[in-house]
Amino acid sequence: MPPLDQHFCFQQLHIDVARNATDDFNLFHDPHKWHNINNNPFEGPIVLGFQLESLLEGQIRNYRKANNEQSLVEQNKLHFSHYQLNFAIAVKPGQSVLVEIKPSQLKEQQSNQILSNRVTIKTNGKLALMGYKRESRQPLFLAEKDFSDLGDLKNYADRSEIPGTSFFLKRKFMNTSNAKNFLCGSFIDQSQFFDELNDKADFPEIFPSSLISCALLERALKNHHDFEQNPMVYTSHKIAIDRRLLKKLKSNHALHILVAEIPEQEDTFECYGLVKDNSILFRGIISLVSLEKILK
Repeated sequence: MPPLDQHFCFQQLHIDVARNATDDFNLFHDPHKWHNINNNPFEGPIVLGFQLESLLEGQIRNYRKANNEQSLVEQNKLHFSHYQLNFAIAVKPGQSVLVEIKPSQLKEQQSNQILSNRVTIKTNGKLALMGYKRESRQPLFLAEKDFSDLGDLKNYADRSEIPGTSFFLKRKFMNTSNAKNFLCGSFIDQSQFFDELNDKADFPEIFPSSLISCALLERALKNHHDFEQNPMVYTSHKIAIDRRLLKKLKSNHALHILVAEIPEQEDTFECYGLVKDNSILFRGIISLVSLEKILK
């Protein structure tokens, strides 16, 4: 197991591998088109937000093993994995990156037991990302959402609006090769999840939810958004993954991603990943703000 205080250094190859694996065509990650972005302050490509979360997933996994906490998660039936994170500054190729994980705290909140760690990611010593990694028995947000009345989502066209709702549908199919590449782009040993000789194929937590970026980009593209003049960047992610459904996920399984802007929360989207019988694999609250607002 790698040391928990290991420093990482993303290169453009890592970014290319991750964006290709997730179909993320945001210009911020493109080595040729980043300079087309109006008033781009980053002066080059930047690491994907979900790529940083995947790195965090790997480090949390190592932390749980080092502190014998995996059995605690299983014994207490903490089926839901949460990433509740705020983005501070961008991470660029060639910069030193360090993940810091504070000691675990186990609490009981309204019959929902929660194992929590405060986490940060620093780049060249500056805070890039901060928040919490939590495990719980029930989802900590959007818990009441239900999609059983939508019927078979295969009947709706990819990149379409779901009638009677505000949701945009993006259909993806799970692919082990893409998941492996995404792991490699995030400094995670793919053998922890995939081993064909031993019939092992376990999708990591962040990979399916990383496809939210593709869904949001395609929604914006369909709405004729100008990615050069009005670029958008993530400011926060709140993602909850049901590990019971994740364990059942196999290659070629359909993943229906639903995204919709939350009316009462400007620049904020509710996002869901639905699998068989419209069960919710992941749910997320994603804040995506124009670069112009951030620069102001």
